[in-house]
Amino acid sequence: MLEVNERGISIAEAAERTGVSVHTLRYYERAGLVITTVDRTAGGRRRYRQVDLDWIKICTKFRATGMPIRTIRKYAELVTAGRGNEKDRLELLEMHRAEILTQLAELQESLELIDHKIDVYKGRLQAGDADRLWAPTPEN
Repeated sequence: MLEVNERGISIAEAAERTGVSVHTLRYYERAGLVITTVDRTAGGRRRYRQVDLDWIKICTKFRATGMPIRTIRKYAELVTAGRGNEKDRLELLEMHRAEILTQLAELQESLELIDHKIDVYKGRLQAGDADRLWAPTPEN
């Protein structure tokens, strides 16, 4: 990936490089999810630096794991505040990690059920008696 020069890049290019929409970039800024003030040109156009792009990617990953906006905002506030709150940051991340592990366990259980059903259908199709698989009827 190309590094951003010292003048920064436009919002359109930032959107392309990070894989999020221009609307999302503006939303992240309005929602207080940024850790630096996005630079502006004399004409008021946003200019994104490498640190901004890196942070946007972190936010995107957090959102992909289901982290709520308010939690990302809290994390961003802690990062922006600087040193001395590392334990708070760690606690926030560990709590979210625990939530993800719970979700993963639930997904794994669901996947096992789906795999079982797939095996049943494959076996019945191979045996030629798939038509005997249970199907609900109005009387059931």
